[in-house]
Amino acid sequence: MNHPRTEADPAPGHVETERLRRALTEVAYDITPSPLPLAAVERQGRRIRLRRRTAVLGAGCGLLLVPLAVVVLPGTESGAPSVTSPAASASVSPTPSASPAAPAPTPRIVASGEHVTAVPGFELWLTAEGKHWTTPSSPDPQFRSVADGNIVRSDPGVTLQEESGDGRIYLSGVYYGGKGTASSVEVETVAGTVWGKLVELPGDPGWGVWYAVTDLKPGKDSIHFEKQITVHNTEGGIYAQW
Repeated sequence: MNHPRTEADPAPGHVETERLRRALTEVAYDITPSPLPLAAVERQGRRIRLRRRTAVLGAGCGLLLVPLAVVVLPGTESGAPSVTSPAASASVSPTPSASPAAPAPTPRIVASGEHVTAVPGFELWLTAEGKHWTTPSSPDPQFRSVADGNIVRSDPGVTLQEESGDGRIYLSGVYYGGKGTASSVEVETVAGTVWGKLVELPGDPGWGVWYAVTDLKPGKDSIHFEKQITVHNTEGGIYAQW
């Protein structure tokens, strides 16, 4: 016969729960906990701290490298400018530029009647009619015409007037008819090569005067040409030759 449960009687489930709790408590008191693995914990802690330090250093290096280069990774917004890291500057010695070749000399341009002194006593001047000159041994003016028909100014040519005195030889002459612009005169003698100078009137007269001075070879009263007199042009060719 069933009797109604009063408030003082515990519920059957509650009784079982209480019995189980007591049993677990008694078992727990009988268990001795194992010692804590402190060494392993310390090693793990050191590993964690090392990983964190490495991560911090890597992040710091990345921040230092950011100002040097901005890299556009694949998939970034198109059209963004790509900036590469600046190349290290190198000290390079400048290559010396090749100096341009000096222009070839041209005759000295003189006014009509202007005197040119080669050496004291040896003077020359030009007029439209021809060449005038004096030497230490011949102080009176001498004259060589370019208009009397003795020379054909349309054909290349060179004349020679030679005088000696005071241990020197005074050379001069007229050149004419060559192609291009006269530049220099070369006189070959037994004593060696002598380089002279050129003078011309303004414009394009088609003729000019050359002159040179050389020491007299002992025992000789003449220049004794071995070969020739050559007037070169500014292109390196021959303007006229004697």
